[in-house]
Amino acid sequence: MERLFAIRQEISRRTRLTLAFLSWGLLVLIWIVLTHWEILPPFSLPHPAGVIRAIVRLWTEYDLLGNVFQSWWRIAQAFFWCAVIAIPLGLLMASFRWVHDLINPVAAPMRSMPITAFLPAFIALFGMEETMKVAFLWFGMFFYLLAVVVEEANRVDNILLETAYTLGAKRRHALWLMFRASFPSIFGSFRILYDIGWTYVILAEMVNARKGVGYMVEAARKVLDFERVYAGIIAIGIAAFLFRWLLTFLERRLFPWRRVSRPASEPAAAVGASARLKAEAHGK
Repeated sequence: MERLFAIRQEISRRTRLTLAFLSWGLLVLIWIVLTHWEILPPFSLPHPAGVIRAIVRLWTEYDLLGNVFQSWWRIAQAFFWCAVIAIPLGLLMASFRWVHDLINPVAAPMRSMPITAFLPAFIALFGMEETMKVAFLWFGMFFYLLAVVVEEANRVDNILLETAYTLGAKRRHALWLMFRASFPSIFGSFRILYDIGWTYVILAEMVNARKGVGYMVEAARKVLDFERVYAGIIAIGIAAFLFRWLLTFLERRLFPWRRVSRPASEPAAAVGASARLKAEAHGK
């Protein structure tokens, strides 16, 4: 028992699973108690059994899988363009101070702005079809990823760059080295980026959508089917968790020297990149 209260003490996998089941079990128990004794109106909080039946209806009658895939596809498109633009731009900002001082005065305030305030502007600019939804999601993720790329690229040790120049590297080689050294940590941020995407896709799909998880929840709300609303919320949570788990799995496979639970800055990434650079230089 004393180990549980030791500061920063690691616990076993079995204990973590037990605590996870305990926390969810308590949450479901509170939900059952609130609905069984009608502490809250059934209109605002339906019974768990009704929500489970609604999940089955979403699967059989409302094309749950198709709606989840449509939402994922919108997030994937926004994510792709976000990475294509933010990663090179972030590397340039970390490499050349004048680029940083040119872009950051605009990018820094944007990270603090509530994205919901921009939704009417995006509707006016792009209409209410797919382009608006993807652009809105891109806007919500871009400035976050840009800040992560700049931070991780700045963490690349200057000794690594000096070694590269000593071995005859050009400017483009140094930029490529910075990318390779910082990319494992940047990839780790993709999980949070996808969480942001799943958060904002609901809002985007409530505007003139005909498919997607946000549309599915909004359609249920309009007919006051709150069992289906809560079922949709649970389905969204499960889908987001599965995609996050997939990214975690890929991170462990692609970068096995990193522990996902550790901070983004890892000396092993720089050391590994340095060793690869030297091997390539001596191999020429």
